[in-house]
Amino acid sequence: MTQPMVITEKSDLSAMVGTELGVSEWLRVTQHMIDAFATATGDRQWIHVDSERAAAGPFGTTIAHGFMVLSLLPQFSSQVYEFQGFGARLNYGLDRARFPHPLFVHRRIRDRVTLASATQRATGTLLAFTHEVEADGDSRPVCVAQTLTLLTPGATTGPSN
Repeated sequence: MTQPMVITEKSDLSAMVGTELGVSEWLRVTQHMIDAFATATGDRQWIHVDSERAAAGPFGTTIAHGFMVLSLLPQFSSQVYEFQGFGARLNYGLDRARFPHPLFVHRRIRDRVTLASATQRATGTLLAFTHEVEADGDSRPVCVAQTLTLLTPGATTGPSN
């Protein structure tokens, strides 16, 4: 596994804008993961959780929830980059999220992360990251999303993802 890029308060974030920060490790999405997400969210639509019915459906198998893929972004991000020397890292939200291609069960996925922008604000530095989640063997991504992270000033005691 590749070590994550370390982003510190002294990093030249403006010079990194537009740069691909890295690619996460592959993760195989199992039916157990999909079922657990369905249970946690209450989204038990048959296309996600009923293997028999889904086999006769439009994709020939179950597919992962789009929001499940979004929920994996923090895990992927921690493999690509980490923050050191900031007061806090706050999830500021999403600017955009799309699911251009279904994620079929048992597929491997990984996240390609690019720093899209870095904006100084009175409360800290607002970073926008573009995530392109690709499935092994598919030409189209299963998720393209832009996440926002606010880094507040002040030192912390260790890494923060």
